[in-house]
Amino acid sequence: MSEILIQGYRPLEGEIKIQGSKNSVLPMLAASILQQGILKFTNVPIIQDVLCMVGILESVGCCCQWEGNSLTVDGAGVCCAEIPQEDVGKMRSSILLMGPLLGRCGRAVTWQPGGCSIGSRPVDLHLRAFSRLGAEVWEDREGKIEASVNELQGNTIFFPFPSVGATENALLAAVLASGTTVIQGAAREPEVISLCQMLRQMGADIFGEGSERIIIRGVKELSGTTVAVVGDRIAAGTYLAAAAAAGGHVRILEAPWEFMQREIQIFRQLGARVEPVYGDGGRTAGIEFWMERRPGAISLSTSPYPGFPTDLQSPMLAVLSRAEGVSYLREKVFEARFKTAEELQKMGAQISVSGSQAEIRGCERLSGAVVKAWDLRGGAALAAAALAAKGETKIENCIHIERGYEDICRDIHLLGGKMEWVRK
Repeated sequence: MSEILIQGYRPLEGEIKIQGSKNSVLPMLAASILQQGILKFTNVPIIQDVLCMVGILESVGCCCQWEGNSLTVDGAGVCCAEIPQEDVGKMRSSILLMGPLLGRCGRAVTWQPGGCSIGSRPVDLHLRAFSRLGAEVWEDREGKIEASVNELQGNTIFFPFPSVGATENALLAAVLASGTTVIQGAAREPEVISLCQMLRQMGADIFGEGSERIIIRGVKELSGTTVAVVGDRIAAGTYLAAAAAAGGHVRILEAPWEFMQREIQIFRQLGARVEPVYGDGGRTAGIEFWMERRPGAISLSTSPYPGFPTDLQSPMLAVLSRAEGVSYLREKVFEARFKTAEELQKMGAQISVSGSQAEIRGCERLSGAVVKAWDLRGGAALAAAALAAKGETKIENCIHIERGYEDICRDIHLLGGKMEWVRK
């Protein structure tokens, strides 16, 4: 177990390079199973979820080697189609291995996945997609899930909701299927785009990513390649939220400006000045952010991309706790993502939750307190609030934060904040 101590009530100022994207690299790592050569990933975030995924890859026969933030995965030795139950309980993204195992081995065995307690997140859309591709799927009362097929067959898959994970799993199963697969109602998130681009580098025949309709023409085999993981838009948004709450001037290098337009729009509505950082050849290379006053009140709803991401709902809750006036925040993706509101109330936040909506009456000053991280993004939100609070805050149960942030204390320290780990 670990805790974080934070001395707040001071503006942030400084520059950091953002880590590689957690939500992009996990499905990319799952795709390692589909090829029998070598995949090299650069800019890999060294976080608990990635370490767990690497452990699962090794358990099914992959050979993985680290060198700094670069990771090499040799998929030649894949020989097992069963994912250890203890690993499944640690990370929801373990479900993403079912698609590539079906494509490579014709069989996949896993369990109902674990992860953060942010609401009901059934995997029925994943399993339905496998069935549409010709697999037989079973689930027993203990939560064990098994799928098998002689040969995956292309088909049309319709998703009534643009599930990112189900879209990724369908892609990972369909690339080696016989014939053509059409995914209707596909998720449009940048992470889906990154996965399709990588699979195309490996030899897959895919087009339409970034739209609601993705077409995959199955190929016989895929090969290795080298992939640079894009900057993490959620981690970048978290640190911008911390600066919005505490005030200050920060530069977040390698933040994916082009994929954060809705977040940038919202931060500007709050009263921040937000501009792109330009690199070589005029390409965007990050975000520069100024917040010189208390945030203004807004009304906001989360929604699938290109809407405001549910992963930034909790950090935004922290920002609005200091806003001038009354704000309204509606959660339209996960129904149990307001648990952080109870912890923010311990710091003086005036938040009332009714169903899927929170009313936030902003206060001029939050106060340090002892709070608990109940999930990954909620823990990061408490850190953002603590940086704006007067006095000392202790965040307990920070193992959740380590699942998605490489070193949140290091990053905040580089931005001028006082934040340190207390290991137990």
